[in-house]
Amino acid sequence: MKKLTSSLKNMALALTGFSVAAGALLGWVNSVTAEPIAQANAKTLSDAIAVVVPPFDNDPAASPETVEVEGVAYKVYRATKGGEFVGAAVESSANGFGGTLTVLVGFDKEGNITDYSLLSHSETPGLGSKAADWFKKGAKGDITGKNPGEKPLTVSKDGGEIDAITASTITTRAFLRAVNAAYAAYTNQPVDAHSGATGQTDATSGATANP
Repeated sequence: MKKLTSSLKNMALALTGFSVAAGALLGWVNSVTAEPIAQANAKTLSDAIAVVVPPFDNDPAASPETVEVEGVAYKVYRATKGGEFVGAAVESSANGFGGTLTVLVGFDKEGNITDYSLLSHSETPGLGSKAADWFKKGAKGDITGKNPGEKPLTVSKDGGEIDAITASTITTRAFLRAVNAAYAAYTNQPVDAHSGATGQTDATSGATANP
């Protein structure tokens, strides 16, 4: 019995020691990698901002503004050149077919869309990922130059002007809702950010396609 008790104590001590060592190692790894990851994320954001807004000479990513519209918070990165405001990039999200879709939308000082960058998405591989290019200048669903304040962007199937991604109408609606919401945050005024759905739900229970 004494031998068994001794063995159990030794096992308990060994497990405790292992847990402490593993925890310390994990903490060390996190501390070592946290800064490089943060720097990489910051560079990715800065590069995306540089793509979507007019030329600037400040550092928009260094001092983002948080704007709340209808209870939702958005990050707005304002760009200036020679001290003059030239436009801004707004980070916005919407629920698509497979999950959240996040986009960085660039606007000039008149509120016209200059460009965008798809930051992340959980859509169907090969379909939803097309949103990264589908709405770019010269593409079939081109949104550049459009002003959501004049008319919220909606898919052509819903009576709008934007051609949906082939076989991905739900994803397109989500993308356009995110763009409309970005404009709302940019102007700090409510706009029909849900117009991409026109009262329709994005996904129904048991849905198996992204029509």
